[in-house]
Amino acid sequence: MPRIATLLSLAIAAACCLPAHAQDAQRPEVAEAARALQAKVVEWRRDIHQHPELGNRETRTAALVADHLRSLGLEPKTGIATTGVTAVLKGGKPGPRIALRADMDALPVTERVDVPFASKATTTFRGETVGVMHACGHDAHVAILMGLAEALVAMQDELAGEVMFLFQPAEEGVPEGEVGGAKEMLAQGVFDDFRPDAVFGLHVGSTMNVGQVAVRPGPMMAASDSFEITVNGRQTHGSRPWNGVDPIVAAADLVTTAQTIVSRRTDITKLPAIVTFGAVKGGIRHNIIPDSVELIGTIRTFDDDMRKAIFADLRNVSEHVAAAHGAAIEATIPLSHNYPVTANDPELTARMLPSLEAAVGAGNVVDPGLITGAEDFSFFAREVPGMYFFVGATPQGTDPKTAPSNHSPEFYLDEGSLDVGFRAMLQVVMDYFAETGS
Repeated sequence: MPRIATLLSLAIAAACCLPAHAQDAQRPEVAEAARALQAKVVEWRRDIHQHPELGNRETRTAALVADHLRSLGLEPKTGIATTGVTAVLKGGKPGPRIALRADMDALPVTERVDVPFASKATTTFRGETVGVMHACGHDAHVAILMGLAEALVAMQDELAGEVMFLFQPAEEGVPEGEVGGAKEMLAQGVFDDFRPDAVFGLHVGSTMNVGQVAVRPGPMMAASDSFEITVNGRQTHGSRPWNGVDPIVAAADLVTTAQTIVSRRTDITKLPAIVTFGAVKGGIRHNIIPDSVELIGTIRTFDDDMRKAIFADLRNVSEHVAAAHGAAIEATIPLSHNYPVTANDPELTARMLPSLEAAVGAGNVVDPGLITGAEDFSFFAREVPGMYFFVGATPQGTDPKTAPSNHSPEFYLDEGSLDVGFRAMLQVVMDYFAETGS
C-alpha cells in the first residue's frame, strides 16, 4: 500500500504548531501502559470472543464492560440503544472533550478457527439456528477500549480534557422491526449532555499485516443503502405469455438496464459507485408466469450528491423499464436501514497523522484507498469531527491477499493487533489533548 501522500501537505502544514511529542517517538506513558495492560486486553478479548452476541443482544458483553468501568471508579450509563454503555472520565486539568468508540456485536457465522477460545455459541437468526462468531473483530475493539479506559483513569490527574468511552451495539445491523446502532444512540441523546470536540474509532482488518495502520482524509468507507423493488405483472400459463404480463422478463431487463446507472449516468472519474442486485425471487413452477418478482440489492457511494442521484436514477429506470413491458413497480429506494459515507475530517486526520506514525512508525502508516464496505461510525463522524483508522490483523509472513477476510468463518486475528491498536489510539488521545490544550 502506498504511503499517505495525500496527507503529507496537510501534515507538514500542521506540524509547525504541534508539540514535539506529536511528531517524534512513541510517548513513554503509552509504551508503559501497553506493557502493563497487554495481558488483560488479550484476556478480555478471548473471553468476549468465546461468548459472542448478535446486535441488540450484547447483554453479557455490556455487563462485562459496565462492571469494568465501575471498577475503575467511573459511573457507566447502560441500556442506551438497547445494550449500549457509556462512561465519562473527567481529567484533572481543563481541556477538550473527545469520544472513543468500540462496537460490540458479533455475526451469525459459525466459527472454523482452531483456537482454544473458539466460539461454540448458537442462536436463532431469521428463523434458522446459526453459529455466532466475532468474525469482524469487534471483540478486539471492546477489549482495546476497556484497556484504554483503565490506562486513562490511571493518568486522570494529568489528563487535560474529558473522555467519553462509547461502547456501541448493533454496528452490523439489527433484526427487522428493531432500531439500534450509532444512529439510535444519537437519537437517544448520547451526545446531548457530552458534546465531544472529536470522535475516534478503530477497526481491525485482515487486509493488512500486524504492525500496519491505515487512514485517509475525507471519504474512506462507502455509504451503504439497501433497496427493494417489486415488479408486478399478471400471472398466466407459461405456454400463453400473451395472455399475461411477464414480470420475470421485465425484471431481467430492469437488472440489465440498471447497470447503465453507474457505467453511463454516473461520473466515476470523481468517485466510484456500485449498484448490486443481491437476490431475485419470483415464480414457483416451470410453466407458470408469476404475478410478481422481488428484487433486493445494495448501493455503495462516496458522495452525498451522487448517492441521491443514483436513488433517483434507479427509480426512473425501474419505472420506465417495467412500463415498457406493461408491468408496474413498487419500490423502496433506499430502505430505512442505511449508513452514510464514513469520512474522516481532513484537518483532524492531518493533525493526528504524526501520532499514528509515532505509535507504529511512519513506514507502517498507509493509505487504504476507498473501501466499499460501510460503517455506522459515519453517524458519529457527521455529528462532530471524526477520525477512523484500520489496524492490521493478519500475522506477519502471511499475505493479506490470501488471508480469510473479515466476516469469514475462518477470520483469524493475530493478537499482536491488540497491542498495536491500543498504542495507536492512546498516542492519538494523549497528543490530541496536549496539542489542543497547548
